[in-house]
Amino acid sequence: MTRSLSFLFATLTAVPIAALAQRPASAPAQAPPPAPAQAAPANPISASENKMYTMLSGVVIAAAEKMPEESYSFKPTPDVRSFGQLVGHLADSQYFFCSSVQGETKPSGEVEKNKTNKADLLAALKEAVAYCQKTYAGMTDAKGSETMKLMNQDFAKLTVLSANTAHDYEHYGNMATYMRLKGIVPPTSEKKGSPENK
Repeated sequence: MTRSLSFLFATLTAVPIAALAQRPASAPAQAPPPAPAQAAPANPISASENKMYTMLSGVVIAAAEKMPEESYSFKPTPDVRSFGQLVGHLADSQYFFCSSVQGETKPSGEVEKNKTNKADLLAALKEAVAYCQKTYAGMTDAKGSETMKLMNQDFAKLTVLSANTAHDYEHYGNMATYMRLKGIVPPTSEKKGSPENK
């Protein structure tokens, strides 16, 4: 009898085990497929330069707009440019650098020497920046690596555009200082809710 029970127990346990053995094994957990790689921009260097110029030229124009007309003749010391002359100088320099890169002769009209009131200087600066923006926007990394003559030396075109951007930064720093001396917050220091911007 004990032998019969043992046989019956062995039979009953063998059936489910045999059935389980015949079921297909579950597939091992797989890692999700990798996300598709994002394509690098076609012209990362020239596109970055364009972004930088767009940002900087915007704050230069904002500073020229924010400074009151009566402060356009302001000079911190007699031997430096007035604020208005800085605006004119920046207009002239946009034409100098960008027309050089384009291989064009674009007379600036000597804005620094020929214009003195805010409206004329601001209009000239905006026009010069618009001219330059076309040069930056049309640049590619391949075109930017082409060399050109500037000050009797060979430079890559993108280096010349970088020099323009650096020159703009330099004179925006002057503009910001002039504005601070007049108690005006420069555009790049404006923060909503800050005490000096109220």
